[in-house]
Amino acid sequence: MLDAQNPNNYLYKTKDIELHILGGLQINRLESLRVTLSIEKITKTKAVLNILRQSIDLYNDNQVEKLVRKCAERLEIGTSVIRKTLQELTKELENYRFLLTSKQAESQKPFSKHLTNIEQQEAINFLKSKNLLEKTNELIGKSGVIGEVDNRLLMYLIFTSRKTNNPLHCISLGSSGVGKTHLQSKVSELIPEEDKIEITVLSANAFYYFNRTELQHKLILIEDLDGAESVLYPLRELQSKKRITKTVVHKDRKGNTKTIHLTVEGPVSVAGCTTQESIYEDNSNRSFLLYIDESEQQDNRIMQYQRFLSAGKLNEQEQVGAKELLQNVQRILKPIKVINPYAEYLELPQSVFKPRRTNSHYLQFIEAITFYKQQQREKRYNEETGEEYIETTIEDIQEANELITEVLLRKSDTITGATRNYLERLKAYLANNNQTTFTNAEIRKNLRVKETTLRRYNKQLLAEDYIRKIKGKKGTLYSFEIVNVDEYKNLRQQIDNALNNCLTVLRCATSPEVRHHENGEVKVEETN
Repeated sequence: MLDAQNPNNYLYKTKDIELHILGGLQINRLESLRVTLSIEKITKTKAVLNILRQSIDLYNDNQVEKLVRKCAERLEIGTSVIRKTLQELTKELENYRFLLTSKQAESQKPFSKHLTNIEQQEAINFLKSKNLLEKTNELIGKSGVIGEVDNRLLMYLIFTSRKTNNPLHCISLGSSGVGKTHLQSKVSELIPEEDKIEITVLSANAFYYFNRTELQHKLILIEDLDGAESVLYPLRELQSKKRITKTVVHKDRKGNTKTIHLTVEGPVSVAGCTTQESIYEDNSNRSFLLYIDESEQQDNRIMQYQRFLSAGKLNEQEQVGAKELLQNVQRILKPIKVINPYAEYLELPQSVFKPRRTNSHYLQFIEAITFYKQQQREKRYNEETGEEYIETTIEDIQEANELITEVLLRKSDTITGATRNYLERLKAYLANNNQTTFTNAEIRKNLRVKETTLRRYNKQLLAEDYIRKIKGKKGTLYSFEIVNVDEYKNLRQQIDNALNNCLTVLRCATSPEVRHHENGEVKVEETN
């Protein structure tokens, strides 16, 4: 029998011969069985008289016959004995290699947790609870995500949409060192391991060599878009067309050249982080842009959390419990079609840029909230096809509007997120000091902005007519002033009014009864 306790020195022993397989087995090429053998004859005396060592492919009959004759001559053993022993050894090694191959395939399968009845019921009860989004946000905070109250819930719902046929995508934007990757990684910990793929660097053709359905309904996490610059095009195609195809030339064993198609199917949900918003504009147009909170209050919250963590005063068990519950909730969610009966009444504010794609994202986000609340929705069936589906409610639309306002506000802005953050800080500084004008030197000193960065911000603000130059007195530097201090507040109010007006129209259109006058009498019609 084959003794494989030592992975680098297998032992196969009969009453006449002792064989050692040195270096173990190669399991990546099943068409050959190349091994290095150490063969010795068993004698009554323990002294080893002669050892034959030979590298051989046991599937090559010519090599085996040469080895048989060499062993018979060198070790003085009959050819029939040696031939039979090598055949038995080949069969044992073949079976053992199949066992190793199956074990390797099993170990490479993604981990999939099977929920117990208690865990399953706990997750279902959570999904059926009132104020589900509010409770979910609280659990996300307990799991270790500090601050970013809206961003963390938005990101969690976007990650949840990977299970739908129209997943959403997001890009986290902010200055270097403010916690973009940290926020993404902490929220992604709430997604089961089997449903996500984390990527640091990718080669240009990496995506085309996944198995055809390996990426379906997966969450693809990119730590920094700079490290995935070579695969941004296939990523965009996966986001838009939900599949990518590459045609390559391949030679078969006979040397004939053939053309084969490598196809990888989606859909996928993609999340990434970057500091350079303008460089990745094509990817940004397909994604929700989440701007990291860089305020002083957020800095204090994070530093306080770091102090508690260092002092050992955090309830780590509570964090683990919250994380496991949210992961189990994700496992409970099942694919189901979502229909929004109110979609025709929903309109975006006119100030939003690229309204066609943004409108699609808005509707998909509402569907993602409905999908997350599937345990609270009555299942309906299409009379013609029998397909199961659930319907969106006005409450879902209202919650979506509250969460998406900041996203729509950023998509309506004519300047980049970093420049907008600087402008709002500048407005706050001028208001606190009762000023209307400022100089570059003053802002560099008080807001602690680098000269090159300040110059870049001011160049964009001047080009977009957010600030203007004012001539100083003779011998003094130029000053600047803000053209309209309330422009961002007015833009936010405009978006709020547009979303609220849609809700008002919906409530009126779906009220229990619609009253109208006909021939001087009040008529009442029941509506659906």
